[in-house]
Parts: sequence; structure tokens; C-alpha cells
Amino acid sequence: MRTSLDGKRSGLRTYAEAHGPTLMSHPEPNPVRATVLVIEDCPEVQRYLRLLLELDYYHVEVASSGEEALERIDQGCIPELVLLDMQMPGMDGLKTLQRLRDLRPGLKVIICSGEDHPDTIRQAILLGAQAYLVKPVPRLYLSAAVEGCLSHRRSESAACFIARPSTIAGRLN
Repeated sequence: MRTSLDGKRSGLRTYAEAHGPTLMSHPEPNPVRATVLVIEDCPEVQRYLRLLLELDYYHVEVASSGEEALERIDQGCIPELVLLDMQMPGMDGLKTLQRLRDLRPGLKVIICSGEDHPDTIRQAILLGAQAYLVKPVPRLYLSAAVEGCLSHRRSESAACFIARPSTIAGRLN
């Protein structure tokens, strides 16, 4: 109810009184959706992937090598999804993928690599990768791959998708 200058109450109500505080209050922040472990040896790419995932409200853990990632998982890191680089010093992406499969057979893995040789892609898919993204990865491709892999149960014979931004861009021009 409003009060006039002379102190009398009128029958008019403010917008907040009429419609409740929920329309006038700030919206709740989006909850963190899932934990994603990024295994990437290049600090700049690691930061880029982390930023993109955090913009989509994922909790992000990072490891700079396959060995570090396996150690983190042994110490209790439980990601729902792994983003894995293929070309890393020490244990490469395919070896890391195989070891991840041995530790956690149901773990979802997306390969995110600068290498797009068909034999390498085929090997990664046969080892259980759900998707194969070729760097540089646009935000839309990464978001779609992560969301698709987390929201659908994957059959053993097919990957979510393989994305090569340069190939797709070439078709559009």
C-alpha cells in the first residue's frame, strides 16, 4: 500500500507488493553442471578450454600430462568427462585414453587435438572416445560435444561426432 504525503494510505500497491519479490529479486546463479578434467600440455590451450567450460557452468580440473591426470584420478578426482589432447610429451593421448579406460571403463572422453589424421581418429574411437574435436575448437563445437556426451548414453560402436572446423568452414565458403 502506498502512503500519500499527508500520511493517508491509498488502495494502490507497488509493483513489488502486487507481484511478489521474485520478479524484483536477482535470479539464482546457475549451478555447476559436471566436473570436466582437461588434459592438455599447452598452458594457453588449457586456459582457453577451461574458460569455455566454465562459461557453460562446468567445474574444471586440469592436468598437464597423461601421467598427472592418472595420478589425480588415483587421488580421488572423479570427472564425469575428460577432454584429452593427443600430442603430449611422455604418455601420449592414445596411451592415456587406454589407461583411463582401464581405471574407469565408463568414463566419457572427448579427444581435442590438432592432429586430424583418419587413422588416429579411428584408433581413438576404437579405444572408446565419444568425440574427436580438431583444434582450434570453437566454443559452439565444444559446448555441443560436451553436452551431447554428458546427456546421452553412448553405444559402444559410435562416437558422438567428429568436428573439423576448417573442413566445415571450407564447405560454407
